[in-house]
Amino acid sequence: MKLEQVPLVLGVLVLLIAAGIIYDAISPEAGRPFRERRRRQRAEINTPGEWLVALGTACLGAALIGSEDWRWGTIAVIAGGTLLVLGGILNRAFLREVLLFRGASRRTEDMESPPGTHKKDEPRLRIR
Repeated sequence: MKLEQVPLVLGVLVLLIAAGIIYDAISPEAGRPFRERRRRQRAEINTPGEWLVALGTACLGAALIGSEDWRWGTIAVIAGGTLLVLGGILNRAFLREVLLFRGASRRTEDMESPPGTHKKDEPRLRIR
């Protein structure tokens, strides 16, 4: 493979990622997780924001494919970056939850005890 073909391959991969995001945006909510396993209510994904992210990703993929010869490359990169930022702003609650809320966030089953609870006969360990 020649070095000139690397941006073409990357551009096609980025366009495939954009197609996946578009598919996720148009898929019905019924196809998402069947049972809620979290203690907290999930943050909702903003569908127009997801569309903006997909379009921004597609613009960046087109700019990669067009490389230096395409006269609209600079405009595609600026538009793609702007659309990505706007989509991120519209989905900021979802992104905040994904990036910042870590740890045990699943519901317990019937026979399990939630984390942090101790049985009465177990001594609590103190760390000094």
